[in-house]
Amino acid sequence: MTNNKIGRALVVDDDSDVLHAARLYLKQHLEKVDVESNPRLIPSLLKNYDYDVVLLDMNFHEDVSSGEEGFHWLERILEIDPSMAVVLITAYGDVEKAVKAVKKGASDFVLKPWQNEKLLATVNSALNLSKSRRQVTKLRTQNDMLKSETDQHYQDIIGKSKAITKVFETIEKVAKTDANILVTGENGTGKELVARALHRRSNRSEEVFITVDMGALPESLFESELFGHVKGAFTDARESRAGRFEAASGGTLFLDEIGNLPLQLQPKLLSALQTHKITRIGANKPTEIDIRLICATNVALGEMVAQQDFRQDLLYRINTIEINLPPLRERMEDISLLAEHFLKNYRKKYKKEIKGIKERALNHLEEYHWPGNIRELEHAIERAVIMTDSAMLEKGDFLLTSISGKEHQLPVSGLNLEEVEKTVIRKAMDKHGGNISHAADELGLTRASLYRRLEKYDL
Repeated sequence: MTNNKIGRALVVDDDSDVLHAARLYLKQHLEKVDVESNPRLIPSLLKNYDYDVVLLDMNFHEDVSSGEEGFHWLERILEIDPSMAVVLITAYGDVEKAVKAVKKGASDFVLKPWQNEKLLATVNSALNLSKSRRQVTKLRTQNDMLKSETDQHYQDIIGKSKAITKVFETIEKVAKTDANILVTGENGTGKELVARALHRRSNRSEEVFITVDMGALPESLFESELFGHVKGAFTDARESRAGRFEAASGGTLFLDEIGNLPLQLQPKLLSALQTHKITRIGANKPTEIDIRLICATNVALGEMVAQQDFRQDLLYRINTIEINLPPLRERMEDISLLAEHFLKNYRKKYKKEIKGIKERALNHLEEYHWPGNIRELEHAIERAVIMTDSAMLEKGDFLLTSISGKEHQLPVSGLNLEEVEKTVIRKAMDKHGGNISHAADELGLTRASLYRRLEKYDL
């Protein structure tokens, strides 16, 4: 026999007979029914257990019929969980109290002794209301996150080279699965674009795609941003908030620059992926999640594992399939396609009558090393469109810093990665006169990532 019971209820009343009767009847219809005679335990119960509806007595002291104590606990419940449906129950019901209860946030009002059919109908209505409120909260969180994101200027990966064709083939093979994907490659190669392509071709394409730029998050906000928090969990937690995992449930979660995840939070991410549950900061009860995880990095996670900066078991968990994006210098035959695409976009954006790019200019672009990859090419085209007065983009419209890869060799001795990075950052800062935004742009970093490196190297 199939168990169709749904919904979890908490009944709070100081009358043991009422509790017994409510539990005996409701457990025939609901998945879970808990009862409690002491209202002071309500906060801890709500924190430790997941309820959809609370049936709350209005009067907890004999011969008291004002209902004020019930109103007090109604407010506390909604303060703890604004989406909770609360049904007030009392032996002294009247229209005035019913109206006041609804105005204060109650979903309904029942009198005791109740009729079982009426009680069940009221509880079912409250369950539907609770579900709707939580769905609205989730959608609002998703909408806020999506509004804060800036999508790419182009909606698909462009290219015909052998290197990028191999990426296309891998995407087609794995998109329909729920396998965790790790996208690797240098900055500016289009890792987020690949993540979005995987999502659009997946079975979750109608659901939400949520991104987290791990390189742009201050370390103090990592846990709250990923897992959410309850009101009062820390000083600035003025209201409960779902994290990115909850917001992405049903869809795809993209964690960019995963190598920036602090070591102390890596076990929590691993646990979330293993159990499909997360716990908000300040809460004791877990929340089930259903996500497809895609991560991206421009650093060698294997080396981080060797240096004990990244957990090996987490690396195994996030890279069921690895997709490596080639740098632009390894797919030079795609430069003309990309350049024409960006020209079309920026010609329209800046309302410029530019017919195309001269062959000499394209040759110039194809000879360049492109350390900033596709992002650098896009910026070069945008600048050329803005600055030119000609009907065709010419070689002189592109101010590229060098022609050959050899000219990009840096004055460093040895192959110590930290020394190389330090030298590159210093050179970028000198080139742009200390301008953080411009230097970060050329390095392919976010401002936050560059700030952290400047602090790390005391530059």
